[in-house]
Amino acid sequence: MERKVALLEQAIQLDAFYPFLQDDVAGGICLFIGTIRNKNQNKEVLSLDMEAYPPMAVKQINLLIDQAGEKWPIQKVVMVHRTGPLQIGDIAVLIGVTCIHRAEAFQACQWLIDRLKEEVPIWKNEFYEDGSSWLVPHP
Repeated sequence: MERKVALLEQAIQLDAFYPFLQDDVAGGICLFIGTIRNKNQNKEVLSLDMEAYPPMAVKQINLLIDQAGEKWPIQKVVMVHRTGPLQIGDIAVLIGVTCIHRAEAFQACQWLIDRLKEEVPIWKNEFYEDGSSWLVPHP
């Protein structure tokens, strides 16, 4: 299984990663694109800041990919997460999974985003219109 894993301080560009996911034997490529929304906790979000512990985050992401590869016949995986300041509408996370069949691609992609949010040491600090902020608890 081929993979690309990255933590980026600059904008995630889909065209930088989608060509990697293409494969002639694959019938399904599933993409999850997580974006920054303008409301959370019933408050207007102005922006947020993503922080990570890069060595541990990359190690944990690779472990999740290995685990997903044991569950589904994955050809290729991309897992990219932003760090630093983000604005409303920015892409915060990109996960792409290539499989021979679409069902496995969907299942693996959903499993990976769910595990990433639960297990990878990446935190977000949201800044609200009312001047308050909230650090989202994470692993």
